[in-house]
Amino acid sequence: MTSITNGNKKIIYDIGANNGDDVPYYLKKADIVIAVEANPILCEQMQKRFALEIQQQKLVIENCVLTAANEVTSVPFYIHKTKHVLSQFPAPTHKPENYEKVFLPGKTVNQLFYEHGYPYYVKIDIEHYDHVILRSLLNNDIRPKYISAESHSIEVFILLASLGNYDAFKIVNGSSVATTYHNWPISTTTGEEVYSFPYHSAGPFGEDVAGE
Repeated sequence: MTSITNGNKKIIYDIGANNGDDVPYYLKKADIVIAVEANPILCEQMQKRFALEIQQQKLVIENCVLTAANEVTSVPFYIHKTKHVLSQFPAPTHKPENYEKVFLPGKTVNQLFYEHGYPYYVKIDIEHYDHVILRSLLNNDIRPKYISAESHSIEVFILLASLGNYDAFKIVNGSSVATTYHNWPISTTTGEEVYSFPYHSAGPFGEDVAGE
């Protein structure tokens, strides 16, 4: 894939950025972070929270629905009325009355990476849609050095293995990130430091996670 921007810079994609709790860590690991979030309310919160990083062109917030379709313009998105973390792209089947349907700009995986550059690391955390985006990476021959996805079943592991180029996997327990990875040693673009991961974050990736 040839990108029109960013050359050989180290780029991290936070797909399903939510309120941006993973962004500070990713900013330490990359030249540019692309935070992809469909919920406009959460995007507004991130724009205020990271105004300086956006101004410095270290962070780009993409307010769109990432899809595996070949061509998209606008797509339906379902915003949970009380818990934004539960908002999702597929139509909800459980208590649909708790969701508000809106139409938002859509973007394909290919469009996203073409616009911003080939990924160094991709984090995928999209309610009920992680496996679809993983398949799209496979189908478009996209192989970042590191990749992670939320998993509640073996399906995600099977997909990651089928991507090829990956022969080692590590598991981060999302429910204990804040305690397990408190004052945790990490590597950054400027050297080693100690970092504490917040409760609602994905935690570390790659060599920052313990294990071989």
